[in-house]
Amino acid sequence: MDFTHFNEQGRAKMVDVGEKSSTRRAATAAARVLVNRETFSLIHSGGMKKGDVLTVAQVAGVMGAKRTPELIPMCHPILMDGIDLKLNLDEERCSVEIQATVSCDGRTGVEMEALTAVSTAALTVYDMCKAVQKDMVITDIRLLKKSGGVHGDFERKE
Repeated sequence: MDFTHFNEQGRAKMVDVGEKSSTRRAATAAARVLVNRETFSLIHSGGMKKGDVLTVAQVAGVMGAKRTPELIPMCHPILMDGIDLKLNLDEERCSVEIQATVSCDGRTGVEMEALTAVSTAALTVYDMCKAVQKDMVITDIRLLKKSGGVHGDFERKE
């Protein structure tokens, strides 16, 4: 496959999507923040000094998705229809599991918005908990599925 973000001189460009048809598009991404038992307990009990970690990270993820074209140079501004962020605690893994689904009717996909949402939420978990634990690990940032567009649907097999 050819990369579409380069011009004839090999320099970066924003892809022209003006001729593409508007279609229904959605993407779901996920991330994980590994924490120790003490941090996990504080998140679970709401005992972090900065406040409710999961709620603040959820709001941050929504804000991150909305600001994607300001952060990723070749992303188009998109009028998103919905951003659904879910954060869950996994006691067995001792982790915060983050998942975001973004949808729109548009000429380009929302994969980057979903990935930015989970990344921003994960960074916010780190920020909210860093006073207690410095060695948290943000990991497994990945696209789970996407639908719509000329490249068709994708679903990760985990």
